Amino acid sequence: MAEESNGAFIRNIAEVPWREFANHFGGALSKPLVMPETAGSRRIDYRISMYQPMAYVARHHHKVQEQVYHVLEGEGLMEIAGKNHVVRKHDVVFLPPGVEHAIANSGLTDLVFLVVTSPVTDDEKPL
Repeated sequence: MAEESNGAFIRNIAEVPWREFANHFGGALSKPLVMPETAGSRRIDYRISMYQPMAYVARHHHKVQEQVYHVLEGEGLMEIAGKNHVVRKHDVVFLPPGVEHAIANSGLTDLVFLVVTSPVTDDEKPL
């Protein structure tokens, strides 16, 4: 990793270990590339996720956080407010605060996607 004294850095994705976060099941893995614990970020949580077939995150919502999902490979089902949508390569999903959602790999190969979340915690006051 190349790191500057001002906090900027260049990191290769291979340097970051896979993790299975809480409420993620069946091989729903993520690499926390930029978040407070891994990069000292204050406003952005940026991850790449890889879900094996049948892996999923439990239905949930965020009080103040916004999220963007960007599917890179595979296909799955994105549940948004009780309605299922097929998502696949090049689909981008925006989730405002308060919208219940879940994602599951319903395909035959790994589902790979980016997730950007802001702010980094869900305990701030709503705007």
